[in-house]
Amino acid sequence: MAKVSILQVGIGGYGDRYSGELLRHNHEGNYVLAGAVDPAPERSRHLAELERLAVPIFHSMEEFYAQGTADLAIIASPLQFHSVQTIFALEHGSNVLCEKPVSVTVEQASAMRQARDKAGKFVGIGYQWSFSEAITALKREIIAGKLGRPRRLKTMVSWPRSFAYFQRSNWAGRIRAQNGDLILDSVANNATAHFLHNMFYVLGDRFDRSAVPVELEVELYRAYQIENYDTAAFRAKTREGVEILFLATHASREECGPAFCFEFEQATVYYDAEQEKEIKAVFKDGRVKTYGDPFADYFQKLWTCVAAVTDGRPLPCGIEAALPHTICINGAQQAEINPFPAAWIAQDEQRLYVPGLEVVLKDCYERFQLPSETGAGWVRPATKVNLQNYLSKLGW
Repeated sequence: MAKVSILQVGIGGYGDRYSGELLRHNHEGNYVLAGAVDPAPERSRHLAELERLAVPIFHSMEEFYAQGTADLAIIASPLQFHSVQTIFALEHGSNVLCEKPVSVTVEQASAMRQARDKAGKFVGIGYQWSFSEAITALKREIIAGKLGRPRRLKTMVSWPRSFAYFQRSNWAGRIRAQNGDLILDSVANNATAHFLHNMFYVLGDRFDRSAVPVELEVELYRAYQIENYDTAAFRAKTREGVEILFLATHASREECGPAFCFEFEQATVYYDAEQEKEIKAVFKDGRVKTYGDPFADYFQKLWTCVAAVTDGRPLPCGIEAALPHTICINGAQQAEINPFPAAWIAQDEQRLYVPGLEVVLKDCYERFQLPSETGAGWVRPATKVNLQNYLSKLGW
């Protein structure tokens, strides 16, 4: 069997993880590293090893495709390049595994979908939970109706981030680049994007589809001196009328989560990364079922795509499955970003934080509320957003 040829686009930053995984398994012999693209390859911790293996290094995708092609292109670049680089790879004969999110805008994702269909290739989107055995097992039972109809879902994640996090690049926390191109980097569109996407994904009525949001209530806040928001509270409603609550922040002092609670007619599904680390369903008849740890097989997304090149297996998370997250992100951006009052912000040598923020979010999580529905002194009213305009652009 011929080896799968792989191009990696972006070997610094998050791409460094892909390089490490590919190098660890390189001896298995079912793929070959055809090349790596990065405008600053020296930032990769694995550059020396890539060079030792004689992996060609290019500064642009144009340089790589001028001399050949690859069966699979891994796009691990900053999010503002996902669309254009995915389309370029498709046009030059490669299947694609693109990191999350699928794109910055719904319009970009639509263009990616058209390019994929024209090329006759696949595009996987790297929401790793969607490729995990745990989420796959849970979704299979949801589709089969074994948990009953969904009622409401909620997720909370408090992941403090430092000054260095927002200073690591010229796009971190930005709405637009200096040339005016949209970036929309935020707590909900980057580090915690997986957990918002996951709620839509498990409700999808097909293996490779997600539930579609039709309306949204949004609260956006920021403590850091960034352009976009570092704290988000979304309450969405799907086309089927299921409510979805998402609470996330980088401006807390204490780390907690991700944690989720999914309520169905016949069972409630729980997960907390700080506790048991396994997804568990508690049924009304007293039965308890575990589905495993969704973090356990982190790079299954990569190996599923490598296998799909040769055997054509369907992917659990492609453009369509990833789009509901981007619909929410685009809709949320219509809301005003409210700075936390200076009196509420504290700092140490490494970071800013809002004392007690994680406590407020935990309370919201328990009560299925937005911060504006609590008595916190820094809250502002939620913005209601109708998402139909975004759905119309997709023909949905």
